[in-house]
Amino acid sequence: MTEVLAANRIPLENYADVVGAGEIEELRALAKPLRGRSIEMINSTAVGGGVAEILNRLVPLAEELDLNIRWDVMKGAEEFFDVTKSFHNALHGEPYQAQPRDFEVFLSYNEQNRATLPLDAEFMVIHDPQPAALIDARQPGSNHWVWRCHIDLSHPNRAVWDFLEKFVSHYDGAMFSSPEFSRQLSIAQYLFYPAIDPLSEKNCPLEQEFIQQVLQRYQIDPQRPILTQISRFDRLKDPVGVIRAYRIVKRYFDCQLVLAGGSASDDPEGALVLKDVLRAAEHDPDIKILELPAWAPREVNALQCASTIVIQKSLREGFGLTVSEALWKKKPVVASAVGGIPAQIIHKHTGLLAHSVEGTAYQIRFLLSHPEIAAKLGEHGHEHVKENFLITQKLKRYLALFLMLDRRP
Repeated sequence: MTEVLAANRIPLENYADVVGAGEIEELRALAKPLRGRSIEMINSTAVGGGVAEILNRLVPLAEELDLNIRWDVMKGAEEFFDVTKSFHNALHGEPYQAQPRDFEVFLSYNEQNRATLPLDAEFMVIHDPQPAALIDARQPGSNHWVWRCHIDLSHPNRAVWDFLEKFVSHYDGAMFSSPEFSRQLSIAQYLFYPAIDPLSEKNCPLEQEFIQQVLQRYQIDPQRPILTQISRFDRLKDPVGVIRAYRIVKRYFDCQLVLAGGSASDDPEGALVLKDVLRAAEHDPDIKILELPAWAPREVNALQCASTIVIQKSLREGFGLTVSEALWKKKPVVASAVGGIPAQIIHKHTGLLAHSVEGTAYQIRFLLSHPEIAAKLGEHGHEHVKENFLITQKLKRYLALFLMLDRRP
Protein backbone atom coordinates (compact mmCIF):
# COMPACT_ATOMS: atom_id res chain seq x y z
CA MET A 1 0.00 0.00 0.00
CA THR A 2 2.84 2.39 0.87
CA GLU A 3 4.42 1.97 -2.58
CA VAL A 4 1.09 2.60 -4.34
CA LEU A 5 0.46 5.79 -2.37
CA ALA A 6 4.00 7.02 -2.97
CA ALA A 7 3.52 6.60 -6.72
CA ASN A 8 0.37 8.73 -6.52
CA ARG A 9 2.00 11.61 -4.66
CA ILE A 10 1.61 15.02 -6.32
CA PRO A 11 2.89 18.18 -4.59
CA LEU A 12 0.02 20.16 -3.11
CA GLU A 13 1.33 23.37 -4.72
CA ASN A 14 0.65 21.86 -8.15
CA TYR A 15 -3.09 22.19 -7.50
CA ALA A 16 -2.81 25.98 -7.19
CA ASP A 17 -2.99 26.32 -10.99
CA VAL A 18 -6.40 24.58 -10.88
CA VAL A 19 -8.06 25.81 -7.68
CA GLY A 20 -6.03 28.92 -6.86
CA ALA A 21 -3.28 29.62 -4.34
CA GLY A 22 -5.83 30.81 -1.77
CA GLU A 23 -7.44 27.37 -1.64
CA ILE A 24 -4.06 25.76 -0.91
CA GLU A 25 -3.32 28.23 1.88
CA GLU A 26 -6.74 27.55 3.38
CA LEU A 27 -5.97 23.82 3.44
CA ARG A 28 -2.68 24.45 5.21
CA ALA A 29 -4.36 26.69 7.78
CA LEU A 30 -7.06 24.11 8.54
CA ALA A 31 -4.50 21.34 8.83
CA LYS A 32 -2.16 23.19 11.17
CA PRO A 33 -4.01 22.29 14.42
CA LEU A 34 -4.17 18.66 13.26
CA ARG A 35 -0.49 18.17 12.48
CA GLY A 36 0.75 14.85 13.80
CA ARG A 37 -2.73 13.69 14.77
CA SER A 38 -3.48 10.09 13.77
CA ILE A 39 -6.14 9.20 11.20
CA GLU A 40 -7.05 5.73 9.93
CA MET A 41 -9.14 5.08 6.81
CA ILE A 42 -10.54 1.58 6.34
CA ASN A 43 -12.38 0.08 3.36
CA SER A 44 -12.69 -3.34 1.74
CA THR A 45 -10.54 -3.10 -1.40
CA ALA A 46 -7.30 -1.45 -2.44
CA VAL A 47 -8.01 -1.70 -6.17
CA GLY A 48 -11.13 -1.03 -8.22
CA GLY A 49 -14.13 1.13 -7.43
CA GLY A 50 -14.51 4.78 -6.53
CA VAL A 51 -13.65 4.48 -2.82
CA ALA A 52 -10.18 3.03 -3.47
CA GLU A 53 -9.61 5.58 -6.20
CA ILE A 54 -10.46 8.49 -3.90
CA LEU A 55 -8.29 7.17 -1.05
CA ASN A 56 -5.39 6.67 -3.43
CA ARG A 57 -5.45 10.42 -4.08
CA LEU A 58 -6.64 11.74 -0.71
CA VAL A 59 -4.17 10.00 1.60
CA PRO A 60 -0.97 11.34 -0.06
CA LEU A 61 -2.37 14.90 0.01
CA ALA A 62 -3.22 14.56 3.70
CA GLU A 63 0.30 13.29 4.40
CA GLU A 64 1.70 16.37 2.72
CA LEU A 65 -0.20 18.46 5.27
CA ASP A 66 1.74 16.62 8.02
CA LEU A 67 -1.22 14.51 9.08
CA ASN A 68 -0.38 11.09 10.48
CA ILE A 69 -2.76 9.22 8.18
CA ARG A 70 -2.87 5.55 7.20
CA TRP A 71 -5.13 3.52 4.94
CA ASP A 72 -5.92 -0.09 5.81
CA VAL A 73 -7.95 -2.63 3.85
CA MET A 74 -10.00 -5.25 5.67
CA LYS A 75 -9.43 -8.86 4.65
CA GLY A 76 -12.10 -11.34 3.69
CA ALA A 77 -12.62 -14.58 1.79
CA GLU A 78 -14.99 -15.16 -1.12
CA GLU A 79 -17.90 -16.04 1.17
CA PHE A 80 -17.60 -12.66 2.89
CA PHE A 81 -17.60 -10.67 -0.33
CA ASP A 82 -20.50 -12.74 -1.71
CA VAL A 83 -22.50 -11.68 1.36
CA THR A 84 -21.43 -8.03 1.27
CA LYS A 85 -22.20 -7.80 -2.46
CA SER A 86 -25.71 -9.07 -1.68
CA PHE A 87 -25.93 -6.51 1.13
CA HIS A 88 -24.75 -3.79 -1.26
CA ASN A 89 -27.46 -4.61 -3.81
CA ALA A 90 -30.08 -4.93 -1.07
CA LEU A 91 -29.21 -1.53 0.39
CA HIS A 92 -29.67 -0.11 -3.10
CA GLY A 93 -33.20 -1.52 -3.03
CA GLU A 94 -32.72 -4.78 -4.93
CA PRO A 95 -34.84 -7.81 -3.84
CA TYR A 96 -33.02 -9.92 -1.27
CA GLN A 97 -34.05 -12.54 1.25
CA ALA A 98 -31.58 -12.29 4.13
CA GLN A 99 -30.49 -15.56 5.74
CA PRO A 100 -29.14 -15.91 9.31
CA ARG A 101 -25.97 -17.46 7.88
CA ASP A 102 -25.26 -14.22 5.92
CA PHE A 103 -25.21 -12.15 9.09
CA GLU A 104 -23.00 -14.72 10.82
CA VAL A 105 -20.46 -14.57 7.98
CA PHE A 106 -20.47 -10.77 8.09
CA LEU A 107 -19.89 -10.67 11.85
CA SER A 108 -17.22 -13.37 11.75
CA TYR A 109 -15.00 -11.51 9.28
CA ASN A 110 -15.46 -8.20 11.06
CA GLU A 111 -14.39 -9.91 14.28
CA GLN A 112 -11.30 -11.34 12.56
CA ASN A 113 -10.35 -7.88 11.28
CA ARG A 114 -10.89 -6.30 14.70
CA ALA A 115 -8.15 -8.61 15.93
CA THR A 116 -5.64 -7.65 13.21
CA LEU A 117 -6.24 -3.97 12.37
CA PRO A 118 -4.83 -1.21 14.62
CA LEU A 119 -8.14 0.71 15.11
CA ASP A 120 -6.41 3.06 17.52
CA ALA A 121 -6.13 6.33 15.54
CA GLU A 122 -7.63 9.49 17.03
CA PHE A 123 -9.90 9.78 13.99
CA MET A 124 -11.31 6.56 12.51
CA VAL A 125 -13.09 6.74 9.13
CA ILE A 126 -14.85 3.50 8.15
CA HIS A 127 -16.00 3.29 4.54
CA ASP A 128 -19.22 1.52 3.52
CA PRO A 129 -21.04 -1.50 5.02
CA GLN A 130 -18.29 -4.15 4.78
CA PRO A 131 -16.25 -2.94 7.81
CA ALA A 132 -19.12 -1.23 9.67
CA ALA A 133 -19.01 -3.68 12.60
CA LEU A 134 -15.39 -2.76 13.39
CA ILE A 135 -16.92 -0.12 15.69
CA ASP A 136 -17.31 -2.85 18.31
CA ALA A 137 -13.56 -2.61 18.93
CA ARG A 138 -13.85 0.97 20.12
CA GLN A 139 -12.90 1.67 23.70
CA PRO A 140 -15.37 4.10 25.36
CA GLY A 141 -14.22 7.69 24.99
CA SER A 142 -10.93 6.71 23.36
CA ASN A 143 -11.21 8.16 19.85
CA HIS A 144 -13.60 9.55 17.22
CA TRP A 145 -15.34 7.22 14.75
CA VAL A 146 -17.30 8.26 11.63
CA TRP A 147 -18.97 6.04 9.05
CA ARG A 148 -18.67 7.07 5.40
CA CYS A 149 -21.45 5.57 3.26
CA HIS A 150 -20.83 5.82 -0.49
CA ILE A 151 -23.98 3.97 -1.62
CA ASP A 152 -27.60 4.95 -2.18
CA LEU A 153 -29.58 4.29 1.01
CA SER A 154 -32.77 6.02 -0.09
CA HIS A 155 -34.74 2.73 -0.32
CA PRO A 156 -32.77 0.07 1.58
CA ASN A 157 -33.81 -3.49 2.24
CA ARG A 158 -35.27 -3.24 5.73
CA ALA A 159 -33.71 -6.41 7.18
CA VAL A 160 -30.18 -5.52 6.02
CA TRP A 161 -30.42 -1.90 7.10
CA ASP A 162 -31.86 -2.79 10.53
CA PHE A 163 -28.90 -5.12 11.02
CA LEU A 164 -26.31 -2.48 9.99
CA GLU A 165 -27.99 0.36 11.85
CA LYS A 166 -27.15 -1.33 15.17
CA PHE A 167 -23.49 -0.66 14.38
CA VAL A 168 -23.87 2.69 12.60
CA SER A 169 -25.72 4.17 15.57
CA HIS A 170 -22.58 3.71 17.71
CA TYR A 171 -20.50 6.04 15.51
CA ASP A 172 -20.02 9.74 16.22
CA GLY A 173 -21.40 10.61 12.81
CA ALA A 174 -22.31 9.33 9.34
CA MET A 175 -21.41 10.85 5.97
CA PHE A 176 -23.56 10.49 2.86
CA SER A 177 -23.13 11.50 -0.80
CA SER A 178 -26.65 12.93 -1.11
CA PRO A 179 -29.27 14.31 1.30
CA GLU A 180 -31.66 11.65 -0.04
CA PHE A 181 -29.42 8.89 1.36
CA SER A 182 -29.65 10.05 4.96
CA ARG A 183 -31.56 7.93 7.48
CA GLN A 184 -33.28 8.59 10.79
CA LEU A 185 -30.29 8.18 13.07
CA SER A 186 -29.46 9.28 16.57
CA ILE A 187 -26.02 10.49 15.42
CA ALA A 188 -24.94 13.54 13.39
CA GLN A 189 -25.11 13.25 9.60
CA TYR A 190 -22.94 15.10 7.07
CA LEU A 191 -23.09 15.69 3.32
CA PHE A 192 -19.80 14.62 1.74
CA TYR A 193 -19.51 14.61 -2.05
CA PRO A 194 -17.00 12.20 -3.62
CA ALA A 195 -14.35 13.90 -5.72
CA ILE A 196 -11.95 13.49 -8.62
CA ASP A 197 -8.29 14.46 -8.75
CA PRO A 198 -7.78 16.85 -11.69
CA LEU A 199 -4.03 16.08 -11.78
CA SER A 200 -4.31 12.30 -11.73
CA GLU A 201 -3.49 10.25 -14.82
CA LYS A 202 -7.20 9.69 -15.35
CA ASN A 203 -8.04 13.40 -15.50
CA CYS A 204 -4.94 15.34 -16.58
CA PRO A 205 -4.58 16.69 -20.16
CA LEU A 206 -3.28 14.14 -22.69
CA GLU A 207 -1.37 14.50 -25.91
CA GLN A 208 -3.54 13.98 -28.96
CA GLU A 209 -1.05 11.42 -30.26
CA PHE A 210 -1.65 9.15 -27.24
CA ILE A 211 -5.43 9.44 -27.64
CA GLN A 212 -5.13 8.39 -31.28
CA GLN A 213 -2.94 5.43 -30.29
CA VAL A 214 -5.57 4.22 -27.83
CA LEU A 215 -8.33 4.50 -30.44
CA GLN A 216 -6.21 2.60 -32.94
CA ARG A 217 -5.38 -0.10 -30.39
CA TYR A 218 -9.06 -0.81 -29.75
CA GLN A 219 -10.12 -0.30 -33.40
CA ILE A 220 -12.33 2.70 -32.66
CA ASP A 221 -13.01 5.00 -35.61
CA PRO A 222 -12.33 8.65 -34.67
CA GLN A 223 -14.33 9.86 -37.69
CA ARG A 224 -17.67 8.53 -36.41
CA PRO A 225 -19.56 9.44 -33.20
CA ILE A 226 -18.29 7.55 -30.13
CA LEU A 227 -20.70 6.82 -27.28
CA THR A 228 -18.93 5.67 -24.12
CA GLN A 229 -19.81 4.33 -20.71
CA ILE A 230 -16.93 3.81 -18.27
CA SER A 231 -18.04 1.61 -15.36
CA ARG A 232 -17.15 -1.69 -13.82
CA PHE A 233 -19.32 -4.52 -15.12
CA ASP A 234 -22.09 -4.37 -12.53
CA ARG A 235 -25.82 -4.97 -13.04
CA LEU A 236 -26.61 -1.69 -11.30
CA LYS A 237 -24.61 0.15 -13.99
CA ASP A 238 -26.97 -1.42 -16.58
CA PRO A 239 -24.47 -2.06 -19.40
CA VAL A 240 -27.05 -4.18 -21.23
CA GLY A 241 -29.45 -1.23 -21.09
CA VAL A 242 -26.74 0.94 -22.62
CA ILE A 243 -26.48 -1.50 -25.53
CA ARG A 244 -30.25 -1.32 -26.02
CA ALA A 245 -30.13 2.49 -26.08
CA TYR A 246 -27.24 2.39 -28.56
CA ARG A 247 -29.24 0.14 -30.91
CA ILE A 248 -32.04 2.72 -30.99
CA VAL A 249 -29.59 5.55 -31.73
CA LYS A 250 -27.89 3.40 -34.39
CA ARG A 251 -31.04 3.55 -36.50
CA TYR A 252 -30.45 7.28 -36.97
CA PHE A 253 -26.68 7.79 -36.59
CA ASP A 254 -23.72 5.70 -37.72
CA CYS A 255 -22.19 5.60 -34.25
CA GLN A 256 -20.01 3.33 -32.12
CA LEU A 257 -20.39 2.20 -28.53
CA VAL A 258 -17.54 1.73 -26.05
CA LEU A 259 -18.24 -0.12 -22.80
CA ALA A 260 -15.05 0.00 -20.77
CA GLY A 261 -14.68 -1.23 -17.23
CA GLY A 262 -13.04 -3.65 -14.90
CA SER A 263 -13.75 -5.28 -11.59
CA ALA A 264 -13.10 -4.72 -7.91
CA SER A 265 -11.70 -7.35 -5.56
CA ASP A 266 -14.80 -7.05 -3.34
CA ASP A 267 -17.25 -7.57 -6.25
CA PRO A 268 -17.68 -11.25 -7.20
CA GLU A 269 -20.43 -10.63 -9.81
CA GLY A 270 -18.30 -8.85 -12.41
CA ALA A 271 -17.46 -11.91 -14.55
CA LEU A 272 -21.12 -12.95 -14.78
CA VAL A 273 -22.23 -9.47 -15.82
CA LEU A 274 -19.48 -9.32 -18.44
CA LYS A 275 -20.81 -12.54 -19.98
CA ASP A 276 -24.28 -11.01 -20.22
CA VAL A 277 -22.83 -7.91 -21.89
CA LEU A 278 -20.92 -9.96 -24.46
CA ARG A 279 -24.07 -11.92 -25.21
CA ALA A 280 -26.12 -8.73 -25.65
CA ALA A 281 -23.50 -7.25 -28.01
CA GLU A 282 -24.07 -10.11 -30.47
CA HIS A 283 -20.65 -9.63 -32.07
CA ASP A 284 -21.56 -6.15 -33.35
CA PRO A 285 -18.22 -4.77 -34.62
CA ASP A 286 -19.24 -1.25 -33.56
CA ILE A 287 -19.63 -2.30 -29.91
CA LYS A 288 -16.25 -2.29 -28.19
CA ILE A 289 -16.30 -4.10 -24.84
CA LEU A 290 -13.05 -3.39 -23.06
CA GLU A 291 -12.05 -5.04 -19.79
CA LEU A 292 -9.49 -2.57 -18.51
CA PRO A 293 -7.35 -3.15 -15.41
CA ALA A 294 -7.40 -0.62 -12.59
CA TRP A 295 -3.85 0.39 -13.55
CA ALA A 296 -4.95 1.76 -16.96
CA PRO A 297 -6.12 5.26 -15.96
CA ARG A 298 -4.53 6.98 -18.96
CA GLU A 299 -6.44 4.66 -21.32
CA VAL A 300 -9.69 5.56 -19.55
CA ASN A 301 -8.77 9.22 -19.83
CA ALA A 302 -8.10 8.84 -23.56
CA LEU A 303 -11.41 7.06 -24.17
CA GLN A 304 -13.32 9.80 -22.35
CA CYS A 305 -11.44 12.54 -24.22
CA ALA A 306 -12.19 10.89 -27.57
CA SER A 307 -15.90 10.38 -26.83
CA THR A 308 -18.60 12.34 -28.53
CA ILE A 309 -21.02 11.65 -25.67
CA VAL A 310 -20.43 9.94 -22.32
CA ILE A 311 -23.22 7.84 -20.81
CA GLN A 312 -23.89 6.75 -17.23
CA LYS A 313 -27.06 4.69 -17.35
CA SER A 314 -27.07 3.43 -13.78
CA LEU A 315 -30.14 1.83 -12.19
CA ARG A 316 -28.85 2.77 -8.73
CA GLU A 317 -25.85 4.93 -8.00
CA GLY A 318 -24.10 6.18 -4.91
CA PHE A 319 -22.55 9.04 -6.86
CA GLY A 320 -20.94 7.99 -10.14
CA LEU A 321 -17.48 9.58 -10.28
CA THR A 322 -17.25 8.82 -14.01
CA VAL A 323 -19.82 11.57 -14.54
CA SER A 324 -17.55 14.17 -12.95
CA GLU A 325 -14.57 12.77 -14.87
CA ALA A 326 -16.37 13.29 -18.18
CA LEU A 327 -17.66 16.75 -17.22
CA TRP A 328 -14.14 17.78 -16.21
CA LYS A 329 -13.08 16.94 -19.77
CA LYS A 330 -15.94 19.15 -21.05
CA LYS A 331 -17.83 16.20 -22.50
CA PRO A 332 -21.64 16.20 -22.84
CA VAL A 333 -23.10 13.56 -20.53
CA VAL A 334 -26.38 11.66 -20.64
CA ALA A 335 -27.03 9.96 -17.31
CA SER A 336 -29.79 8.38 -15.27
CA ALA A 337 -31.57 10.55 -12.72
CA VAL A 338 -30.65 8.28 -9.80
CA GLY A 339 -28.59 8.49 -6.63
CA GLY A 340 -25.93 11.17 -6.57
CA ILE A 341 -25.95 11.79 -10.33
CA PRO A 342 -28.42 14.75 -10.19
CA ALA A 343 -25.94 16.57 -7.94
CA GLN A 344 -23.56 16.49 -10.91
CA ILE A 345 -25.97 16.69 -13.83
CA ILE A 346 -28.18 19.74 -13.57
CA HIS A 347 -30.63 18.90 -16.34
CA LYS A 348 -30.16 21.04 -19.47
CA HIS A 349 -27.38 23.02 -17.78
CA THR A 350 -24.47 20.64 -17.09
CA GLY A 351 -25.84 17.61 -18.94
CA LEU A 352 -29.02 15.68 -19.68
CA LEU A 353 -30.87 13.28 -17.38
CA ALA A 354 -32.90 10.27 -18.49
CA HIS A 355 -35.22 7.75 -16.82
CA SER A 356 -35.28 4.80 -19.25
CA VAL A 357 -33.56 3.10 -22.17
CA GLU A 358 -35.76 5.04 -24.59
CA GLY A 359 -35.15 8.29 -22.74
CA THR A 360 -31.40 7.72 -22.83
CA ALA A 361 -31.53 7.09 -26.57
CA TYR A 362 -33.64 10.20 -27.12
CA GLN A 363 -31.21 12.45 -25.24
CA ILE A 364 -28.23 10.99 -27.13
CA ARG A 365 -29.96 11.61 -30.45
CA PHE A 366 -30.74 15.18 -29.39
CA LEU A 367 -27.09 15.92 -28.59
CA LEU A 368 -25.83 14.31 -31.78
CA SER A 369 -28.26 16.53 -33.68
CA HIS A 370 -27.27 19.69 -31.76
CA PRO A 371 -23.47 19.70 -31.28
CA GLU A 372 -23.48 23.36 -30.26
CA ILE A 373 -25.73 22.55 -27.28
CA ALA A 374 -23.56 19.54 -26.45
CA ALA A 375 -20.47 21.77 -26.34
CA LYS A 376 -22.19 24.31 -24.09
CA LEU A 377 -23.27 21.58 -21.64
CA GLY A 378 -19.68 20.37 -21.51
CA GLU A 379 -18.38 23.85 -20.67
CA HIS A 380 -20.95 24.32 -17.90
CA GLY A 381 -20.24 20.84 -16.56
CA HIS A 382 -16.52 21.56 -16.28
CA GLU A 383 -17.15 24.66 -14.17
CA HIS A 384 -19.63 22.77 -11.98
CA VAL A 385 -17.03 20.08 -11.20
CA LYS A 386 -14.37 22.70 -10.53
CA GLU A 387 -16.61 24.39 -7.96
CA ASN A 388 -17.88 21.26 -6.20
CA PHE A 389 -16.20 17.92 -6.89
CA LEU A 390 -12.40 18.25 -6.77
CA ILE A 391 -10.18 16.34 -4.32
CA THR A 392 -8.94 19.52 -2.62
CA GLN A 393 -12.50 20.39 -1.58
CA LYS A 394 -13.02 16.89 -0.20
CA LEU A 395 -9.82 17.16 1.83
CA LYS A 396 -11.00 20.51 3.19
CA ARG A 397 -14.26 18.96 4.39
CA TYR A 398 -12.40 16.16 6.15
CA LEU A 399 -10.17 18.68 7.91
CA ALA A 400 -13.20 20.69 9.03
CA LEU A 401 -14.91 17.51 10.28
CA PHE A 402 -11.86 16.40 12.29
CA LEU A 403 -11.55 19.86 13.85
CA MET A 404 -15.21 19.80 14.82
CA LEU A 405 -14.98 16.29 16.30
CA ASP A 406 -11.89 17.32 18.24
CA ARG A 407 -13.84 20.09 19.95
CA ARG A 408 -16.62 17.79 21.10
CA PRO A 409 -16.64 16.72 24.76
